[in-house]
Amino acid sequence: MGSAMESPRRNILFLIADDLGKCLPCYGAKGLNTPNIDKLAATGTVFDNAFTSTASCSASRTVMYTGLHPHENGQYGLMGGVNHYQSFDHIQSGALLFNSLGYQTGIIGKVHVGPPSVFPWAVREESETRNVAWTAQRAEAFFKETQASGNPFFLTVGYVDPHRDITTRGGFGNQEDCKGTFTAPNIQLDQVEIPDWLTDVEETRQEYVEYYKAIERLDYGIGLVLDALDRQGLTDSTLVVLCSDNGPPFINSKTTLYDAGVQLPFIVRQPGAPVAGMRNPNLISYIDILPTFLDWAGAPSDLSTPVEAAPGQIHTMETRPPPHPKRLGRSFLSILGRGEHLDAREWQQEVFGSHTFHEVHNYWPTRFLRTKRFKYHRNIAWQLDFPFASDLYASLSLEGIRKQSTAQTGGDVMVGARSLRQYIKRPVEELYDMEADPLEVQNLADKEEFRGVLERMRARVEAWQFQTGDPWLMRDGQSVQALQRYAQEDLRVPGTWDFVVDGAAYSQMQMRRVDNPLQKDAGPR
Repeated sequence: MGSAMESPRRNILFLIADDLGKCLPCYGAKGLNTPNIDKLAATGTVFDNAFTSTASCSASRTVMYTGLHPHENGQYGLMGGVNHYQSFDHIQSGALLFNSLGYQTGIIGKVHVGPPSVFPWAVREESETRNVAWTAQRAEAFFKETQASGNPFFLTVGYVDPHRDITTRGGFGNQEDCKGTFTAPNIQLDQVEIPDWLTDVEETRQEYVEYYKAIERLDYGIGLVLDALDRQGLTDSTLVVLCSDNGPPFINSKTTLYDAGVQLPFIVRQPGAPVAGMRNPNLISYIDILPTFLDWAGAPSDLSTPVEAAPGQIHTMETRPPPHPKRLGRSFLSILGRGEHLDAREWQQEVFGSHTFHEVHNYWPTRFLRTKRFKYHRNIAWQLDFPFASDLYASLSLEGIRKQSTAQTGGDVMVGARSLRQYIKRPVEELYDMEADPLEVQNLADKEEFRGVLERMRARVEAWQFQTGDPWLMRDGQSVQALQRYAQEDLRVPGTWDFVVDGAAYSQMQMRRVDNPLQKDAGPR
């Protein structure tokens, strides 16, 4: 167990921003003011290398809440509307587990996961409001109730900021003044800092001005909640975590597995921690969040609780859900005070990611492996154009980027350092040296000098896919998991990822059993 202060109550306050990314002064961003988040960072640990599994709202949140990647928990894409993706009924979420531990659980604000039976918060005040003053008032009411009961609490606060206003093309809800308690800053076009992964055009700056305003409202709201926690005398018994579900809501970030989309802000304040203001360079994954919360509560990371089937529910061979996956995450409490890059024998310095859908029409399954130096992408549906989330497609920034003059770029529209053509048309594999190429532009997958790195990372991803029961581990264009039931009949498939159309080539291929998919000769064609 990680060290923590001795207290009869070990509370948890989990603050989740929406589409924030690392656009914060404590991560080097310029032109905006976030004193409350800065204060939290100065009194806690700032992780520089925290990664979600997918840059999509609902799926990323289920990773936080279940300790499982989206292809394990079933939340393949967005929940709500025509999308309607939800976690499997038998998945054990943090809300369920902490209820069993006697915690008062609650969520205020954005939820965006389902079904409710899998996420049974005892208090559920779901709202899409950007009135962060209301959110803080409801949080303080929750704190008071738990004080009266004497039970420890686990409260999640889901902010809508700084997500786009999806009813407009370039707005971020900045008409919200929290009933007169918040005044949006007067930010000018030349004050905002456009990140290197995005193209600096006027429309981008216009949207970034509004984005900055929403971030400052978020900061105001976080300050109100932390002040409420302090007023109720709970600061010294509460573990506070602040993070974002995915990167900024712009092309080249959100819905992609590039670092701009999945490498996120992550700040932890642990009561009684011996060191404050720590910068931690070690790689952590969002699958580590639930094990860390369980560790703080003094519970085992593999805690489970019985889940009863719905009355009258009968599962057939085709409808029976898969077994509950084993949580592979680790508690990071023990390394909060470590400012050095730890040896791989002490901390596993690699993270995996899994994206399949955003909206229902945004099908583009891909998996990644990130180490300190290298990043590997396995693009499963690489023949398809990479899709746009509807709010990104409709954005003023994308329209401005597409209208830019191509006279100086050789005819290519550029998205940051990447051409729009390269963004849309992606190869089956991508390999990047993140020290030399942090924007992930120079693909090394075809470079002979990196063949060994490519093959090792490819093998690691496939072993992880097999270990986690990924339905998108493919052979001959088919899901290995779906074909497992035919193993007893000795079904054999080629080692290629994609379907083999050429009959002569197919007849000459070495065939492998479907229950032994991790052969060395796997490849795209």
